[in-house]
Amino acid sequence: MKSSVIIFPGSNCDRDMDVALTKFGFKNKMVWHNESGLPKSDLIVLPGGFSYGDYLRCGSIASKSRIIKYVVEFANSGGLVLGICNGFQILTETGLLPGVLQQNKYLNFICKNVYIKINDKKNKYFKNIKKGVLELHIAHNEGNYFCSKDELKLIKDNNQIAVKYCDKDGNENDESNPNGALENIAGIFNINKNILGMMPHPERMIDKYLSGDDGSIFFQNLIGNLK
Repeated sequence: MKSSVIIFPGSNCDRDMDVALTKFGFKNKMVWHNESGLPKSDLIVLPGGFSYGDYLRCGSIASKSRIIKYVVEFANSGGLVLGICNGFQILTETGLLPGVLQQNKYLNFICKNVYIKINDKKNKYFKNIKKGVLELHIAHNEGNYFCSKDELKLIKDNNQIAVKYCDKDGNENDESNPNGALENIAGIFNINKNILGMMPHPERMIDKYLSGDDGSIFFQNLIGNLK
């Protein structure tokens, strides 16, 4: 399986993502945002970080980068596109995913482990995954997911909510919602479920001796579903 990680000025999780993808069997390539094309890929990843220093609005300038045209074409053809943290913000700015990521509820930068509950497994990202609750890491200032009532109804009607913040037992409540996200939403799909954006970082949790290995479950499951 082949993957490509897009690098923007200010990306800082691109190397972590490269390590994670390579560890679990992807043949990965790093692609600078100003390239006029994509390598042949089974998966495109928009990594976390602070593209263009989050100037103007998180992901807004990156969404105008040259490479985005080719990412959109790839996504519209049914290709898998994964956006993590800033990558999720970029996907909403491009319109590939609905809604926006606002500043966290208490206006603070959050950096800690959280639990997320997998809300939908009828897709290539989570199909066959054995755990229903994963412990992953978040590090963001703008992770507060929001959309209009009409958008939320469509998202729910189409089962586009991918993962939700929860406690270790899978309970959704205000205490387990770190940033004020609407209905504890931590990640969503597009209608066809080939595009996934989520705030938690699976690439930071791939070694039980350093951080935790629930991210390993995510990547092993993903590549297994692509083979």
